Amino acid sequence: MQRGYLGYFAANWPPKRPRDAAQGGGDMKAAIVSRWTREPLLSVELARSLRDLNAVFLELEGVVAARLAALSPAQRAIIANCPYALFDLRFHDHEHWRRNLRGAGGCCVAETPAGEQRVVAFVRVVLFYAWHLATTARHEASLLFGIPESTADVFAETSPAQLMSIAAMQTVNLSARWRHCEAYWGSLADAAERADRANLRRVQLSGLQLVAAARLP
Repeated sequence: MQRGYLGYFAANWPPKRPRDAAQGGGDMKAAIVSRWTREPLLSVELARSLRDLNAVFLELEGVVAARLAALSPAQRAIIANCPYALFDLRFHDHEHWRRNLRGAGGCCVAETPAGEQRVVAFVRVVLFYAWHLATTARHEASLLFGIPESTADVFAETSPAQLMSIAAMQTVNLSARWRHCEAYWGSLADAAERADRANLRRVQLSGLQLVAAARLP
């Protein structure tokens, strides 16, 4: 996993943008989905890092649904390989991050109970990753994590030390993305259990539609 992160941060790739939203919500969603069916939306390094993050998230007991936790490592790996984050950290909530990030001191890091250390470590990586995208690749921050422009501005004004100081407090906000969309997660688990790659691709396409819908004004 570490190679993916380091490779991504060392990579120098230009952001790839779909057609402007001004052309209409339907056009924007169609552009994102159509493009993914024809070519990768992400650079190789970025896709690898995202896959690694998704894979770690799917291994976090007590955070992911029991059905997902019961999948084999190979089945979870199949699910993890998609062009967007499968987890959420309230990135859509601008006011939440405005309050937390602008109030972060960055002078100390709260102690973490032993049983939660892996979750906190994951949240720290996600926060740093989100900060990096917010400062270098706004389009990818929106596509991968659902971070709106206003929230990306707040992240970009924050130091890594401030992010680390609030990571432990943010674990309560870690959840599966679209956790209330049972149809999405049920279909994703079905496809993985049956090793049905064609159906998995259809489910991932539906996820891209959810990503695009969330970006509409």
